[in-house]
Amino acid sequence: MNSRIFVLVLGIVFLLVGVLGFVGPFVAPYSGPKLIVEKSQGDLLSLFPVNVLHDGVHILFGILGIAAFAAGEKGGRIFAQVVGVVYVALAVLGAVPLDLIRTVFGLIPIHDNDIWLHAVIGVVACYVGFAMPVGVEPAM
Repeated sequence: MNSRIFVLVLGIVFLLVGVLGFVGPFVAPYSGPKLIVEKSQGDLLSLFPVNVLHDGVHILFGILGIAAFAAGEKGGRIFAQVVGVVYVALAVLGAVPLDLIRTVFGLIPIHDNDIWLHAVIGVVACYVGFAMPVGVEPAM
Protein backbone atom coordinates (compact mmCIF):
# COMPACT_ATOMS: atom_id res chain seq x y z
CA MET A 1 0.00 0.00 0.00
CA ASN A 2 1.46 3.36 -0.97
CA SER A 3 0.40 6.76 0.36
CA ARG A 4 -2.09 7.27 -2.49
CA ILE A 5 -3.97 4.07 -1.71
CA PHE A 6 -3.87 4.87 2.01
CA VAL A 7 -5.43 8.31 1.53
CA LEU A 8 -8.03 6.94 -0.87
CA VAL A 9 -9.12 4.30 1.65
CA LEU A 10 -8.99 6.85 4.48
CA GLY A 11 -10.97 9.35 2.41
CA ILE A 12 -13.67 6.82 1.59
CA VAL A 13 -13.91 5.73 5.24
CA PHE A 14 -14.11 9.36 6.43
CA LEU A 15 -16.84 10.05 3.87
CA LEU A 16 -18.85 6.98 4.90
CA VAL A 17 -18.48 7.71 8.62
CA GLY A 18 -19.56 11.31 8.06
CA VAL A 19 -22.68 10.21 6.21
CA LEU A 20 -23.48 7.46 8.76
CA GLY A 21 -23.55 10.15 11.46
CA PHE A 22 -26.77 11.42 9.85
CA VAL A 23 -28.44 7.99 9.66
CA GLY A 24 -30.63 7.44 12.73
CA PRO A 25 -30.24 3.68 13.21
CA PHE A 26 -26.45 4.05 13.44
CA VAL A 27 -26.58 6.79 16.10
CA ALA A 28 -27.49 6.12 19.74
CA PRO A 29 -28.48 8.91 22.14
CA TYR A 30 -25.55 11.17 23.06
CA SER A 31 -23.95 10.34 26.40
CA GLY A 32 -21.24 12.97 26.73
CA PRO A 33 -20.81 16.49 28.08
CA LYS A 34 -23.20 19.22 26.99
CA LEU A 35 -22.63 20.64 23.52
CA ILE A 36 -23.59 24.05 22.14
CA VAL A 37 -24.25 22.43 18.76
CA GLU A 38 -26.82 19.74 19.56
CA LYS A 39 -28.03 19.09 16.00
CA SER A 40 -27.54 15.43 15.03
CA GLN A 41 -25.66 14.72 18.26
CA GLY A 42 -25.36 11.12 19.32
CA ASP A 43 -22.98 8.23 19.67
CA LEU A 44 -22.14 6.71 16.28
CA LEU A 45 -22.36 2.92 16.51
CA SER A 46 -23.00 3.54 20.24
CA LEU A 47 -19.25 4.20 20.57
CA PHE A 48 -18.13 7.50 19.07
CA PRO A 49 -19.63 10.88 20.02
CA VAL A 50 -20.67 12.94 16.99
CA ASN A 51 -22.80 15.91 16.00
CA VAL A 52 -23.50 17.76 12.76
CA LEU A 53 -20.15 19.61 12.87
CA HIS A 54 -18.20 16.43 13.62
CA ASP A 55 -19.95 14.66 10.73
CA GLY A 56 -19.21 17.64 8.48
CA VAL A 57 -15.52 17.48 9.34
CA HIS A 58 -15.46 13.77 8.48
CA ILE A 59 -17.15 14.46 5.14
CA LEU A 60 -14.68 17.29 4.41
CA PHE A 61 -11.69 15.07 5.25
CA GLY A 62 -13.21 12.33 3.08
CA ILE A 63 -13.49 14.64 0.08
CA LEU A 64 -9.97 15.98 0.66
CA GLY A 65 -8.60 12.41 0.95
CA ILE A 66 -10.14 11.41 -2.36
CA ALA A 67 -8.82 14.62 -3.93
CA ALA A 68 -5.35 13.89 -2.50
CA PHE A 69 -5.45 10.46 -4.12
CA ALA A 70 -6.24 12.12 -7.45
CA ALA A 71 -3.37 14.58 -6.94
CA GLY A 72 -0.74 11.82 -6.96
CA GLU A 73 1.91 10.56 -4.58
CA LYS A 74 2.92 14.02 -3.34
CA GLY A 75 -0.71 14.96 -2.66
CA GLY A 76 -1.19 11.70 -0.79
CA ARG A 77 1.83 12.29 1.40
CA ILE A 78 0.81 15.87 2.21
CA PHE A 79 -2.72 14.79 3.10
CA ALA A 80 -1.36 11.96 5.29
CA GLN A 81 0.94 14.46 7.04
CA VAL A 82 -1.92 16.89 7.72
CA VAL A 83 -4.23 14.11 8.95
CA GLY A 84 -1.45 12.71 11.12
CA VAL A 85 -0.67 15.98 12.87
CA VAL A 86 -4.32 17.02 13.23
CA TYR A 87 -5.49 13.65 14.55
CA VAL A 88 -2.65 13.29 17.07
CA ALA A 89 -3.54 16.79 18.30
CA LEU A 90 -7.23 15.81 18.52
CA ALA A 91 -6.32 12.73 20.56
CA VAL A 92 -4.33 14.86 23.00
CA LEU A 93 -7.10 17.49 23.28
CA GLY A 94 -9.75 14.80 23.73
CA ALA A 95 -7.81 13.39 26.67
CA VAL A 96 -7.77 16.71 28.53
CA PRO A 97 -10.23 16.28 31.42
CA LEU A 98 -12.00 19.61 30.82
CA ASP A 99 -15.34 19.51 29.02
CA LEU A 100 -14.56 22.83 27.31
CA ILE A 101 -11.46 21.31 25.67
CA ARG A 102 -12.71 17.79 25.00
CA THR A 103 -15.71 19.25 23.18
CA VAL A 104 -13.70 21.90 21.28
CA PHE A 105 -15.48 24.73 23.15
CA GLY A 106 -18.81 22.89 23.04
CA LEU A 107 -18.80 22.57 19.26
CA ILE A 108 -17.42 19.12 18.42
CA PRO A 109 -17.15 16.13 20.77
CA ILE A 110 -13.69 14.52 20.66
CA HIS A 111 -13.71 12.52 23.91
CA ASP A 112 -14.15 8.93 25.08
CA ASN A 113 -13.59 6.37 22.26
CA ASP A 114 -12.64 9.16 19.85
CA ILE A 115 -9.36 9.55 21.78
CA TRP A 116 -7.91 6.14 20.91
CA LEU A 117 -9.38 6.19 17.40
CA HIS A 118 -7.89 9.62 16.68
CA ALA A 119 -4.54 8.47 18.13
CA VAL A 120 -4.41 5.36 15.92
CA ILE A 121 -5.41 7.29 12.79
CA GLY A 122 -2.90 10.02 13.63
CA VAL A 123 0.04 7.69 14.25
CA VAL A 124 -0.59 5.61 11.12
CA ALA A 125 -1.07 8.74 8.99
CA CYS A 126 2.15 10.24 10.41
CA TYR A 127 4.01 7.07 9.47
CA VAL A 128 2.61 7.13 5.94
CA GLY A 129 3.15 10.85 5.51
CA PHE A 130 6.54 11.30 7.16
CA ALA A 131 8.36 7.98 7.61
CA MET A 132 7.27 5.54 4.91
CA PRO A 133 9.91 5.46 2.18
CA VAL A 134 8.73 6.71 -1.20
CA GLY A 135 8.01 3.89 -3.61
CA VAL A 136 8.20 1.19 -0.95
CA GLU A 137 5.16 -1.02 -0.43
CA PRO A 138 4.90 -1.84 3.30
CA ALA A 139 3.60 -5.29 4.21
CA MET A 140 0.02 -5.11 5.45
